[in-house]
Amino acid sequence: MPRPITLFTGQWADLPFEEVCRLAAGWGYDGLEVACWGDHFEVDRALAEDDYVAGRREILDRHGLKVWAISNHLLGQAICDHPIDERHQAILPDRIWADGDPEGVRRRAAAEMADTARAAAKLGVDTVVGFTGSSIWHTVAMFPPVPPEMIDRGYADFAARWNPILDVFDEVGVRFAHEVHPSEIAYDHYSTVRTLEAIGHRPAFGLNWDPSHMIWQDIDPVNFLLDFHDRIYHVDCKDTRLRRTDGRRGRLGSHLPWADPRRGWDFISTGRGDVPWEDCFRAINTIGYTGPISIEWEDAGMDRLQGAPEALSFVRALNAIEPPAAAFDSAFGSGSD
Repeated sequence: MPRPITLFTGQWADLPFEEVCRLAAGWGYDGLEVACWGDHFEVDRALAEDDYVAGRREILDRHGLKVWAISNHLLGQAICDHPIDERHQAILPDRIWADGDPEGVRRRAAAEMADTARAAAKLGVDTVVGFTGSSIWHTVAMFPPVPPEMIDRGYADFAARWNPILDVFDEVGVRFAHEVHPSEIAYDHYSTVRTLEAIGHRPAFGLNWDPSHMIWQDIDPVNFLLDFHDRIYHVDCKDTRLRRTDGRRGRLGSHLPWADPRRGWDFISTGRGDVPWEDCFRAINTIGYTGPISIEWEDAGMDRLQGAPEALSFVRALNAIEPPAAAFDSAFGSGSD
């Protein structure tokens, strides 16, 4: 059976959940990757109200949509971040921000991420996609000079905060798919290696593959799939365009707003940017990934009501690429004696 194609609802959280379901179904999506913000999926209500999850399911069923994953990026960002400041207050529920004490915010966010696993299990899905935050991202420029011990403490901090969360994920049979992304503990190839090492490669923690952030950093998204083939728990499709023409536009974006043409890179509608999509889908086939393909439509310079169905058509065609016979076994071994 072809992999289902879903729409990530994070960029649609300004609309009621029912309206997003209506739109996605009308465009032909198979389901949704449901965000845990807006009114789309509220973790506290899912655990506190007996009929809440059934009500979400009823809306999905009425529109012929399914759900394979929920996402809690905004909450996850606060678990390890340093500093905690007004940026976090703007994206967190009041119950998590509370008095804004940084360590209190981190601990409340961690507790609700554990509850997110419980809510996912109650909804009947086995994957939560999200961010981790990072206590050492602010050192990425490596100046002032960063002692190795400071980086070591950052990965130890991540492990100390996330291992108890992952214990709950294990208890309820749900996996966490970390989106490898600038500002997170794992943002490129080598930081991903070190992140997995920090938690002992425990199976509860895997990866959400999104090539847009890799293209921005000159990371090959195809080799990333092959290198971490056993940790690809979820796939997001989002495109990036790099602008290299005038010698002024840098990769870091110059603190300019999204869609500003002076930016050196920007998100673009899927299929219109620099991601080598056909090679990526051939690699997805090679590693034997059979889960959902989620379209994260994020192009501040294009009408989303045009872009979301256009992206679906583009990805649907890629998703039809046939895997070569025994591709996974020949590349990585069958795992049998």
